Amino acid sequence: MKRPTDRRTVLMTVGVAAVAAVAGPAAGQSADIRGAVTFEGSAFIPEGHIEIYLEDPAVQDSKRRRVTETRVKSDGGSKTIAFSLTPPVSSSASPTLQIIARLERADGWLLARGSIQFKAGEPVHVTLNTVMY
Repeated sequence: MKRPTDRRTVLMTVGVAAVAAVAGPAAGQSADIRGAVTFEGSAFIPEGHIEIYLEDPAVQDSKRRRVTETRVKSDGGSKTIAFSLTPPVSSSASPTLQIIARLERADGWLLARGSIQFKAGEPVHVTLNTVMY
């Protein structure tokens, strides 16, 4: 014999559905900032280390200006290198955030630099431009 549905079961089902509806879209989104770095003229990215960081130029304290960073290695044979940054909790508060990429040789010599204004939810594509000395 089938048991009649009681109030407790109905409330529990509604609660689980509400939590799933709120957490569903948020759980599918990645919190990381993902993007790609290319070299000017669609050329191969020279060999070296690429330092990619999120910076807020509005912050006067140089120690607190750089928010988060990552490093990736270029072997000299790629035209595009993907990266991922973990955004800080407060990144949505500042509209002046920039993503900056610096390509350096093993000896620390700067070869190229590029930057882009960070906009949450938009694809990140940074083009490295040769540095002139």
